[in-house]
Amino acid sequence: MKSKVKVLMLFVLALSLLAIVAGCRSDEAAVSANDDSLAGRYVGYSWQHEADGVDFEDTGRYIETILELDDHGIIKDVKMRYFEENDGYWGIRDDDSADIWVDFNEEPTIAQIDGDDLQKGNSMFKISTNNMMGLWAVKVNENTGETAAVVVDPWTRFQFEMKFPADYDFENITVGEGLTVGNEEQFIPTERTSGGATPDWDAKADNTIFDIHSTWNHVVYEYGTFAGMDNDTSVKEFLEAMGVEFEGGTPAAMDVEYGYHSKGGWSGNYEAVADYLIGQDATEVTSLVDWEGNSRWGDAVNEDNIFGVDVPSGATRTAQNSMDGIAGATVRMSRECTSYQRALVEAGILSEDDVIIGRF
Repeated sequence: MKSKVKVLMLFVLALSLLAIVAGCRSDEAAVSANDDSLAGRYVGYSWQHEADGVDFEDTGRYIETILELDDHGIIKDVKMRYFEENDGYWGIRDDDSADIWVDFNEEPTIAQIDGDDLQKGNSMFKISTNNMMGLWAVKVNENTGETAAVVVDPWTRFQFEMKFPADYDFENITVGEGLTVGNEEQFIPTERTSGGATPDWDAKADNTIFDIHSTWNHVVYEYGTFAGMDNDTSVKEFLEAMGVEFEGGTPAAMDVEYGYHSKGGWSGNYEAVADYLIGQDATEVTSLVDWEGNSRWGDAVNEDNIFGVDVPSGATRTAQNSMDGIAGATVRMSRECTSYQRALVEAGILSEDDVIIGRF
C-alpha cells in the first residue's frame, strides 16, 4: 500500500513539474512575443549644421518627428514640427497663427534690387508670424471701400501687394490683365520674406502669381486656395477665393482674413507627409526620400551618408519634387527625412549608420 502511495506521489510530482515547465515556457513565449512588438511612440531629430559637426544642443533650428506604431510597425500617427530660435525665443515654423495689420494710408512700392543688395519697398502690411510660406491676406476698408491684398510667391518668396479702389472693375479685369509683375500700381513686390531668387522684374513683367516661374508656380493653381485658376480668372474670383464677398460688384467691408495657398505652407506640407505615412508599414517605408531610385539625389550622398556636400555632375543638392511630391510634400525633404529615420532608429527598425544626413 505504501509503495502505491509513493508511486502516486511521484506521479503527481512529475505532473506538477511538467506544469511548471510548461508554464515557464508559456511565460517565456509571452515575453518573447512582447519583445517583438514595435508598439510605442518614437521621436527623431535632425538639426541645422549637423553635417558641419554642430551638436544638437548648440543648434538654432531642428526638426522633430514623432511616430506612433502598433505591434507590427504600422504607423498610427505622425507629428512633424520645425523649431527655430529667434532673439532667444523658440518658435514653431509650421505654426499657422499670424497677427496682421493693414494701413490703407500707406502706398506699396517695389523692392529695389541692385546685384545682391536688396532694399525693401514700402508696405501696407505688418505681419507677425512664423510661417510666411504661401501666406495670403486680405482686408476691405469699411470707410473707403478699398481692398488690400497680399500673396507670397513660392519661387521668389516676395510678398506681392495689391490695392484696389472701390470702383475697380473686378469682374471684367483678369489676373493676366491686371495682376502682372509689370503692373507696378497693382501687383507690387514689396519685400522678400525669406532667402530666395533675385529676379529680373523687367523680364517677368508679363508674369503673374501663376507663372512667375514656369515650373515651380504650378503649386499655386494645382492645390489649395487658388486651385483651378489661371491668368483668365477674374480679379473678382481671385479675391473671392480669399474670402472677399461682393455686393453689387463691390467688395463688402471685412476685417483681415488670411490663409496659406498651394499645399498650405509648412503646416500643410507636414500634414501631407503625415497623410502619406499613416497606415504604412514603418519596416518597409524606411525613408521619405527615394535615395536609391533617383540618382540625382542618391549620387549626392557621400561615403559619410551626408547629402548635398559632395555633389557630382548630374546630381543635385536639393531633394525636392513639386510635381509628384516627396512623401506627399512639395517642399524640400532631405532634412525631414533625417528626422523620420532617427525615429525609426529609436524604434529599432534602423541603425544610426543607416541614417542619411540631409541638407540643413
